[in-house]
Order: sequence, then structure tokens, then C-alpha cells
Amino acid sequence: MESVLDTNKPATGKPKWLRVKLPTGKKYTELRGLVDKYKLHTICTSGSCPNMGECWGEGTATFMILGNICTRSCGFCGVKTGRPETVDWDEPEKVARSIKLMNIKHAVITSVDRDDLKDGGSIIWAETVKAVRRMSPGTTMETLIPDFQGIERNIDRILEVAPEVISHNMETVRRLTREVRIQAKYDRSLEVLRYLKANGAKRTKSGIMLGLGETEEEVIQTMHDLRNVGLDVLTIGQYLQPSKKHLPVKEFITPDQFKKYEEIGLKLGFRHVESGALVRSSYKAQKHIL
Repeated sequence: MESVLDTNKPATGKPKWLRVKLPTGKKYTELRGLVDKYKLHTICTSGSCPNMGECWGEGTATFMILGNICTRSCGFCGVKTGRPETVDWDEPEKVARSIKLMNIKHAVITSVDRDDLKDGGSIIWAETVKAVRRMSPGTTMETLIPDFQGIERNIDRILEVAPEVISHNMETVRRLTREVRIQAKYDRSLEVLRYLKANGAKRTKSGIMLGLGETEEEVIQTMHDLRNVGLDVLTIGQYLQPSKKHLPVKEFITPDQFKKYEEIGLKLGFRHVESGALVRSSYKAQKHIL
């Protein structure tokens, strides 16, 4: 079914289902205090994630490595683009200490793209997983990785440290990839996910955003493409514009439509499908190791 909206015009006015309750609870308050006291860096806080209270209450948090400047300039992403700083080789230990201090049960680790580095940052990635395992052996991990330009040796470094979940986001449908992700390629991302599964990844995961002008047919085709490379877990959420410089929201997807995608995904054979307006890549991440 094609979207009935004129996709050349931005959507206006957030609907009521996008309203978020302020995070509360004892666990959230404790973790917030630790983050502020020790100046710990989590994507949860810096990205103002709508699910922060819920995730922290369940002992899950997301950490970004390799700096906060990306070598790519995706049209949807609020991370700064430019020349990144030099690699901080102490970062794996710093992240591991943060996870231990916060007593995190399940950590999601992500990063900017580092196309300026020969290894794409994959050595720091692997060392971070190892450091977390040394300091918090009971903590499980999801690594939300970039595409590493499809270079197998760099992907192999992630496979070698065997996190419980390896995730790489498609972000959007094939037709919109050039506009939304600019330096990324739809088929390259699919190949990364296929390679991960074919080479021993315990659990693979990807996410897409809706509301950028895609049609229902295109979303379902993307879901088929992801199942065809053996993907286990899929997250589907609403795109929200980080600033006026970024791509506009073309459509606010209804809760019923998100539910429909969830049902389709489960019928296709995904182990888990998280589909909803406020769903983000790490939403209910602790469930996805099961």
C-alpha cells in the first residue's frame, strides 16, 4: 500500500502518541547520580533517548566509543561531522569502568564512523569488548557497529570477541538510502549482516526508521531483504528531525501501522521485532540475547 501523504511536504505537529513521560524510579535516580558525579558518557543522556528511564530501570545502557565526530554526514543523524580527534587508546578501560560503576547488566556499545582510520576503529571496538569482559564478566553486550566499509578483516575483529549480539542498522529502505545515509550503501549493509551471520555471529540485529517518505511496500521489502541474510532481531521506529538542518519528517506513522509491521516481521521469522514510534536501536536490548 502506498503512503497517501504527499511525501514532498514535511509533516507538521507531533501526534499524541509521541509524548514521553519523564524518567522516574529508584534505579534511574541512582544511575543518573553516578553519570553526573563521574561525568560518564552515555548515548542515553546525550541523545535524550525517550526510553532512558525504562532501559536504565532494567540495567541496560548505551555507550559511544571513538569520539563524537563522525566522518560521514547522514541526513538523519545529529552527530557532528568533520575531522575526528586522535584515537584514545585508554577509552576501552574508561568505558569498562563506567559499565562497572553503573552496574550495567546489558551494555550496548556503538560508535561514529571512522573512515579516517585504516582499521575503521575495529581494534578499539575489540579492545572495548575485552575490557568490559575483564571488569564485568557477568555483563552481556550488544555491539552496534558501522559498516567498516565492508572490509572483512575489520568485521572479523568484532566476530573474534563474540559479543552476544552484533547489530548494524539499515536505517531506511533501498530507494532512500542515498539521500538518508549518503556515504553508505544498502547492499553493502546487507552484505555486512550476511557476513556476520555466515561467520558465527550468535545473534544479528538491525534497525530502520520510518517517516522519511518510504512506502509500506518498500518497508516490507526491506524486511524480506533482512530475513534473507539471516537477521534475527529487527527494530522499527519513528524518525524525528534532530534539527532544521536535517531531513524533515514526511509522515508520523500510526501505532496501528507499527503493530502491522511487527506482525509481518514475526511471520517472516524474526526472533524479535520491536516496532513502535518511540522504539530506538537499543530498546529492550536485554531481551534480544534470548
